[in-house]
Amino acid sequence: MGKLTVRALRAVLVVVLAGTVFVQALMVWVLVSGSDPEDGSLPLTPLRVVTILGMVSVQVAVVCVWRLVTMVRRGTVFSHAAFRYVDGVIGAIVAAALVWFAITGINAPGQREDPGVTVIMGGVGLAILGVALIVLLMRMLLAQAVARDVEAARMQAELDEVI
Repeated sequence: MGKLTVRALRAVLVVVLAGTVFVQALMVWVLVSGSDPEDGSLPLTPLRVVTILGMVSVQVAVVCVWRLVTMVRRGTVFSHAAFRYVDGVIGAIVAAALVWFAITGINAPGQREDPGVTVIMGGVGLAILGVALIVLLMRMLLAQAVARDVEAARMQAELDEVI
């Protein structure tokens, strides 16, 4: 991975993380200050809870990708330590899909006149799960690469003993 690519990716990750933290802070401020545009009887509506959970899943993914990029720069990504971060990304994507399905469920009663919107939203949720499956496939490829790296190191050690 080139330096420019790493810097660009890290810049995007910083903007996304800062944006989600900013939105969460604004949500807390609105709830605490009493300047809620709604009537304020239910400070944590289902949509707000789902929004907070969605942002947390994005933040988890950002942190895991940051750690993976760091491992790539150090040349240590082909190790067993990388699996926990890849698993974190997969978990965050699955959580985001579940959050999207929850949003779809919350939105569905208002779409009785046009149920196509709910179907499209369900399709988007399935697409998000598809991304999780793609990352899972990449995890399997990483596992194969790590296994081959370990095997190559073992064979090199045996060759060194013979020589």
